[in-house]
Amino acid sequence: MHEHIQEVDAYLRGLQDRLCAALEQADGRTRFGEDVWTRKDALTPPLAPRVVPPSPAARARDEGGQSSTAGSSMGGGRTRVLKDGAVFEQAGVGYSKVFGDTLPPSASAHRPELAGRSWTASGVSLVVHPRNPYVPTAHMNVRFFEARKADAEPVWWFGGGFDLTPFYPFDEDCVHWHTVARDLCARFGEDVYPKYKRWCDEYFFIRHRNEARGIGGLFFDDLNAWDFETCFAFLRAVGEGFLDAYLPIVKRRKVTPYGEREREFQLYRRGRYVEFNLVYDRGTLFGLQSGGRAESILMSLPPRVRYEYGYAPEAGSAEARLAEYLKARDWV
Repeated sequence: MHEHIQEVDAYLRGLQDRLCAALEQADGRTRFGEDVWTRKDALTPPLAPRVVPPSPAARARDEGGQSSTAGSSMGGGRTRVLKDGAVFEQAGVGYSKVFGDTLPPSASAHRPELAGRSWTASGVSLVVHPRNPYVPTAHMNVRFFEARKADAEPVWWFGGGFDLTPFYPFDEDCVHWHTVARDLCARFGEDVYPKYKRWCDEYFFIRHRNEARGIGGLFFDDLNAWDFETCFAFLRAVGEGFLDAYLPIVKRRKVTPYGEREREFQLYRRGRYVEFNLVYDRGTLFGLQSGGRAESILMSLPPRVRYEYGYAPEAGSAEARLAEYLKARDWV
């Protein structure tokens, strides 16, 4: 499988380049800065081997069991961040690759057959925080993991997905987002979009608020049910499909007039994004608990955010309307 690791790694590096170029073009003013890093025990969120059980009950049961000790690892990556753009207040696109001789306990807890194996993981993670409150926040992640030992076949899987977090939602944007998701899944089977759309709705749910983080999209993990080439093709379809899903929405909304009210609501709702990432997101938790590179791990957080005790939007307002979009529904 060594050649497959190289093939996936080359794709991921190229994907990071294409994503950055497209976002720079959409912004029109600012370019990404790059932070190239290499360091021992440098685990980052897109690369943490995340085994997310499909059952919400199983997921709730295991989330408290993350180990705070990781196996020794080596790693490196390229963290690229665009700041203070005309369209994007901040956008981060990170590529990283890590490897080690022994999986950390938290990575093999649900797959005991992987204990003691050497491993390699690579991934690209993207989070975009637009300036205009009418442009949604967006997230995308694709990753590959392989575990090896001398007397057995390698164990590998793919994971990833993308999801959208609007503050002032538009039905046509939601339909477009999910149409792209559905269509890219279609050639891999009729059941793929419904399965991964449902998984996304379940995963990106803020339980202590009893609301979704946004309108969902796709989420998949542990993908090895097909042969390698088909699984890899699906990963590429998700990675490339993100721009098809997101950029038309950016173009449509980036010039919408807004004032202080909308800006304040955006900053308040960004707080929900922070809550999910720091309380529930398993990649963030694994990265922090395993002594990973904090700057890369927390790249996903917005540059500005506010909290307000007991905030409730005015009944019938545009801000109150958002609540109806934070419930799982079929958009296409």
